[in-house]
Amino acid sequence: MMHPYPMLIGGEFVAGDRKLEVVNPATEEVFVTSGAASEAQFIQAIAAAKAAFPAWSVSTMDERRALLVKLADGMEARVDEMARLLTSEQGKPLPEATGEIQYAIGFIRYFATLDLPVEVIEDSDTRRVEAHRKPLGVVGAIVPWNFPILIVAFKLPLALLAGNTVVLKPAATTPLTTLLLGEICKDIFPAGVVNVVADLNDLGGLLSSHPDVAKISFTGSTETGRKVMSAAAATIKRITLELGGNDAAIVLEDADPKKAAAGIYAGAFFNAGQVCIALKRAYVHEGIYDALCDELAQLANAAVVDDGLKQGATIGPIQNKVQYDKVLEFLADAHDSGTVIAGGNALERAGYFVQPTIVRDISDGTKLVDEEQFGPILPVIKYSDPLDALARANASPYGLGASVWGTDVTKAYEIAQQMEAGTVWINQHLNFGPNIPFGGAKQSGLGTEFADEGLHEFTQLRVVNMAK
Repeated sequence: MMHPYPMLIGGEFVAGDRKLEVVNPATEEVFVTSGAASEAQFIQAIAAAKAAFPAWSVSTMDERRALLVKLADGMEARVDEMARLLTSEQGKPLPEATGEIQYAIGFIRYFATLDLPVEVIEDSDTRRVEAHRKPLGVVGAIVPWNFPILIVAFKLPLALLAGNTVVLKPAATTPLTTLLLGEICKDIFPAGVVNVVADLNDLGGLLSSHPDVAKISFTGSTETGRKVMSAAAATIKRITLELGGNDAAIVLEDADPKKAAAGIYAGAFFNAGQVCIALKRAYVHEGIYDALCDELAQLANAAVVDDGLKQGATIGPIQNKVQYDKVLEFLADAHDSGTVIAGGNALERAGYFVQPTIVRDISDGTKLVDEEQFGPILPVIKYSDPLDALARANASPYGLGASVWGTDVTKAYEIAQQMEAGTVWINQHLNFGPNIPFGGAKQSGLGTEFADEGLHEFTQLRVVNMAK
């Protein structure tokens, strides 16, 4: 029997050989029983992508662009349907889910404007040297549960535009909206160019190690990223890894507490803090520490934590039970290691709900400060010397994002230049776009996404050097 939201393999809808129960995190109840692939079906999807590659790779850029625009149009026609489904499986408030779909559409439309022109490196009397960008082959795209559609839009359109075919694997706890996207793709792309295959969180290694997969684009935890890197090593597979982060903010003494608090709160608690580049620890100068903590506590206490489908909800549940249990451990550490001035508890009701929590009087060396909490908890650490705060912020093995807050932008810029992160914001956080290269430093990732640099990640550089 065909399950709802079937997989897409070789241009055909396919029921999974295994059962996949999808839980609504706001109720803890299964709301859809769909299908998941067996190992044989995953191999079938890779074979379909491989078979489709020769024809797709020689299609023109204009042809690929036109189909990407059709994909954006198809999503636009179903925004409401996709957003409600996204909230039901992921938990985020419906306005955020709608925004995610719309932002993904915007990314696809922008990427459809990019090009891969031949670059003439030299054209002298003795030689002509050109740099060409060629497609790699089959791309495995592995997407996490925090942004099941937006992160697809970081990978799928660039891979396709470069002339690759794709096997797309959504997270096992949030497969449905991505499978629905596969339904839209079915009527747009040639058979096998896009394949969408769900699993039970057990077949990512197959995709990462398979010899017919030329590249893996993975977004997820640093721990899983290491496994992807290891699995890809046997075939020297190209990889792009966007991994965990423990983004630090340094709030300088001249910052406006009210204004900074609003930006910091938004950067920390969007999507219930389940954002790789969310602000996860704030170092605040002692001169404004009390005032800023008070402002953050007011914002946290005003939040409405509820089912994302209910009007007025501003923070939804943690997406899944495994992550919820981890967040509860961080809450326990917050009470043990600092002073909780807002929130601090899970809600006593069905659903994986946690109050937005502000913790002051806490320091480095604690679990909440040193590790990535990936939930709605923000530790606020006092400092007196900006250079000391900078050293503590940089001491993390992570380096995805960071931010500096202050009225004197010149001073903030000086600090920003010294922060060890792929992106450093000044007086803002979580500001990004498809035209801005994005990638992590240290153990927060490998490679670059977005913009021309991100497109190049899906290509093989071929230099043609001709004697004259």
